[in-house]
Amino acid sequence: MTSIKNAVVVVTGANGGLGQEFVKQALDRGAAKVYATARTPRDWNDDRVVPLQLDVTDSASVTAAADAARDATVVINNAGIYTHGDTITGTSIERLREIFETNFFGAVLVNRAFAPVLGANGGGAFLDVHSVLSWLGVAGAYSAAKAAFWSATNSFRVELAAQNTQVVGLHLGYTDTPMISMVTDEKNDPADIVRAGLDGLETGAHEVLADDRAVAVKAALSGSIADLYGLPDAPPLGGE
Repeated sequence: MTSIKNAVVVVTGANGGLGQEFVKQALDRGAAKVYATARTPRDWNDDRVVPLQLDVTDSASVTAAADAARDATVVINNAGIYTHGDTITGTSIERLREIFETNFFGAVLVNRAFAPVLGANGGGAFLDVHSVLSWLGVAGAYSAAKAAFWSATNSFRVELAAQNTQVVGLHLGYTDTPMISMVTDEKNDPADIVRAGLDGLETGAHEVLADDRAVAVKAALSGSIADLYGLPDAPPLGGE
C-alpha cells in the first residue's frame, strides 16, 4: 500500500477531466508535490503543483519528464485519447496506430521511464487508468489498446514487485469528462472514480473496479462470449 500523504505525485493527462480531479484529490490527501503533466501545461495557481510538459507519444519527452521528476513516488498513468464510433474494420489504420501510440505505447513508455525513479525512491506506486472497455471489445482500437495496456500492467506488476513498486489497475465505465461528452449513456462522476482509485492505491489493491459496470463486465469474463456480447450460442463441437 502507498500513502498519498507527503507523496510526490506525477499525473499524466492532467488537463483532462480525470486528470484535473487526480491533481485535486492528491492535494486534498496531503501530497507534498504534484507534477501536472500535459502536452501544453496549464497554470494551477498552487505552489504545490508543478506544471510539466509531457507528450507520451514522444520518447524524448517522456525521458525528459522522468529526469525532471526524479523525486516522484507515485505515478498516475492517465493520459489517453478516445474516438466515439471507432471500429476495427472501418477506422483508418493511421488512426488505429495513433490510438495505440497514446493509449498503449505511450502509457508503457511512461511506466518504463518512471520505474527506475520509483525504485530509487523506495518503490512507490503506479496507478494505471484502464477502462471497462479493456475487457469489452465494442470500441474498436480504443478497446484493443486498453486491453493491451491492461496486459502490460499485469506484467509491470509482476516485474516490478522485486523493487517494491505497487502497480494498480483502475477500471471504470463511462465517466463524465470532456473526452466522452458525445456519449449519452449514464456517466460516473469523475470525483467518485478518482476517489476509488486513490482509495485502492492506499489500501494496497492490485486492481480497482470503480463502478457497477466494471464489476459486472469483469465477472462476465468467466462466462461465455455469446452471453457477453449477445451473440448466438455456438454449435456443439463436432456435432449438430
